[in-house]
Amino acid sequence: MATVFKTLLNSDIASTKTLLNEAIPITGTIVSGTYNDENIRYGDGFLFESVYDYPYQSSSANHIFDITYGYSSALSSSFNPENAQKLNIYSQMAQVLAGYDQTGSVRRFDADGDYSTAANTMNSCVFINYSRLLTKDEIKKGQFVLDLSLNGGSILGDYGAANNYRVGSPVGDFASLYTSSVAPYGDPVGLLYYQAGIAVVTASIDTVGLNFASYSAIYSITGAADDVRSVWNDNDFQNTTELNSTIYFCRANNGEFNYSSNPTYLSSSQIIVKDNNPNANPFTYITTVGLYSADNELLAVAKLSEPIKKDPTTELTFRVRLDY
Repeated sequence: MATVFKTLLNSDIASTKTLLNEAIPITGTIVSGTYNDENIRYGDGFLFESVYDYPYQSSSANHIFDITYGYSSALSSSFNPENAQKLNIYSQMAQVLAGYDQTGSVRRFDADGDYSTAANTMNSCVFINYSRLLTKDEIKKGQFVLDLSLNGGSILGDYGAANNYRVGSPVGDFASLYTSSVAPYGDPVGLLYYQAGIAVVTASIDTVGLNFASYSAIYSITGAADDVRSVWNDNDFQNTTELNSTIYFCRANNGEFNYSSNPTYLSSSQIIVKDNNPNANPFTYITTVGLYSADNELLAVAKLSEPIKKDPTTELTFRVRLDY
């Protein structure tokens, strides 16, 4: 425990932010059947499927994403299997991701993010909810590609989103998904919510040579999820980890910290390191920097890689970085 404290001034403290990116590949061999669906776990009531990178009962398995399907009241029919469940799933996801309009009604998903018109309303959607293990703080804008190209399907991407995304969602930034990587990209077919880590894809997209929307209503929720997995060829994106740092410049001036509070520093009231030479300067070896609260409670400790000699003829500045 230190016996001498030095107050840090505002000029001694600086803050920085660093964005770290990691490439994430999700291959179709995992999603569409390498493990004979042993890596697929069905959620409560068979309302969604959870996909793992290994058979889910394995201790080394990691959760990759959940996939489910739902539609709005515009497509509701009592003859459809799990009609109420599909309505609830769509409504729940819309409340969380799209929010409410000025009348208090839940917005329906709009593929171009413009809720002032109904030109690109998505009434039937597949929802892919990625694990936080993969997305970290958010998905990097302009780096997402979902390849559903097996059996003549489509390749989706948030093309152009690095400089063209929207911020009006309750969960943060989002952008449209397109099937063309060439500007102006064509009609949008879905939405990607970056901080939430959720992709919403219209069920009208052509996945297996048929219009998915034309038969997904008569499928169970897991049946619809199975169909999407069966054409999953590849999925690549980069995640983002926001690393915030506070840097403390701990300055030891020439007249400071030249003595140690260690009891072995003295012998019979004599400073051992001076070798009984009254004219020699005292010196210490600094090994640790402690950061304390205003009431002198130790909050953090920084260890030096090697002891640094300190005496009245030297001044030192230690740069301590606290990441969070």
